[in-house]
Amino acid sequence: MQLKLERIYTKPVDTDGYRVLVDRLWPRGISKVNAQLDNWVKEIGPSTTLRKWFNHEPAKYPEFVDRYRAELDENPLTASFISQVAEQLTKTNVILLFGAKDEQHNQAVVLRDYLKDSGQLPTA
Repeated sequence: MQLKLERIYTKPVDTDGYRVLVDRLWPRGISKVNAQLDNWVKEIGPSTTLRKWFNHEPAKYPEFVDRYRAELDENPLTASFISQVAEQLTKTNVILLFGAKDEQHNQAVVLRDYLKDSGQLPTA
């Protein structure tokens, strides 16, 4: 099974999988029904302070990555989130959903890489 990323504002590409929103804020203009979510883990997203500082500015992305990974290291929910993703990956694909327009410089990309680097996900 695969760990995938998908922008929540696009038509769902993959509804056959565990779809989890990893934004701290609910995406503007998206209904809960149309989101087709299995879970929303807002506490795993970057803190409000970090999110506002980053402001989706690509020049700040390298430092954002470092700061967000540090927040994940300190977040008491990170271990359970990793376990949840690992368990789902034994059964189906896991799709991390995000709202950012920039598909290369956002928290879901950092989170995906963090999950992969954890060494706790099943290997294909």
